Amino acid sequence: MKYLYYPGCSLEGTALEYDRSTRALFQALGIELIEIEGWTCCGASAAEAESDLLSYALPARNLAIAESMDDSVKDILVPCSACYLNLRRAAEETRKNPDLLKRVNQAMEPEGLKLQNAKRVRHLLDVLVSDIGAEGLSDHIHSAMDQYRVAPYYGCQCLRPYAVFDDPEDPTSMDPLILATGASVHKWHMAAKCCGASLMNIQPEIAQEMVAAILSGAQGADAIVTVCPMCQMNLEGYQNQISRSAHQDLHRPILYLPQFLGLAMGVTPRELSIEMNLSRVSAFI
Repeated sequence: MKYLYYPGCSLEGTALEYDRSTRALFQALGIELIEIEGWTCCGASAAEAESDLLSYALPARNLAIAESMDDSVKDILVPCSACYLNLRRAAEETRKNPDLLKRVNQAMEPEGLKLQNAKRVRHLLDVLVSDIGAEGLSDHIHSAMDQYRVAPYYGCQCLRPYAVFDDPEDPTSMDPLILATGASVHKWHMAAKCCGASLMNIQPEIAQEMVAAILSGAQGADAIVTVCPMCQMNLEGYQNQISRSAHQDLHRPILYLPQFLGLAMGVTPRELSIEMNLSRVSAFI
C-alpha cells in the first residue's frame, strides 16, 4: 500500500513531531509514503485575503505535481487539517468549475504544470479509519493502553465543510482506533468544538476561553489526541496561562493521533518525537 504524501509547512516547523510520528506510524504499518517532489505552501489562511486565484493556484500546484508522479498511486495523504481543506477545496471547486480550472492552469503554465484532478485528496484520519481500520491496527498493537482514557479531538477543518468520512457535528471515527489500542474513549461534547484557531494571535482572551472549555471538558481523560497542528498548538501551548485564569489546574497531555497509536504499536517515544510536545506528556508516558 502506498500514498503520495503532502506534509505542508507546519509539519516542517512547529509541528515537526506530527510529521515524524506520521512517518514512523506508517512505516510500522508497512505502508509507504511518497513525498510530493518540490511541494510548496498550500496558501494556508493568508492567500485568500491576497487573491482568490492565488488561493486555488497554490494548492493546485501541489496537486498537479502529484499527478506527474507515480500513476499507480491515486491518493494524496495530508495530515494537516488546514492543508487538507485547501487542497480538497482546490480539487472540488476546479472539478465543478471549468472556468476556474482554466484560470488555475493558465497560472501554472510557466512551470509546465496542468491540473487534471486525477488524484484524491485524503486526510490522515480518513486513511487510518477507512483503509486501515481498527482491525488493521489490532494486528500491530504491542503495548495495551487499557489503563488510559483518551479524549478524541477533531477540531473544525478535517470534517468541515467536506463531511466525507464522519459526521462533523457528532464525530466518532477516532473511537474504534482508540479502542483498538485497549484504551477507553472519553465521552464528551467538545470533540468538534473550535479551538479558536488564529484568534489566539489577535484576540487571545477569547481563544483562551474556548480552549479552557475544551480542557475542562477533558477532565477525567488521561490525554487528548488531535489530528490538527493548529489545534495541537492551541491546546498545548497556553495551558499555564489558561490554568491561572481559570483558577484551576487544566493541564492535560496532548498527543497527535499517530503518536498515541505509535506508542501502542511499540514505536519508541524518540521515533515519535514525543519530547517535542509542549504539554506534560511525560506523565502520560
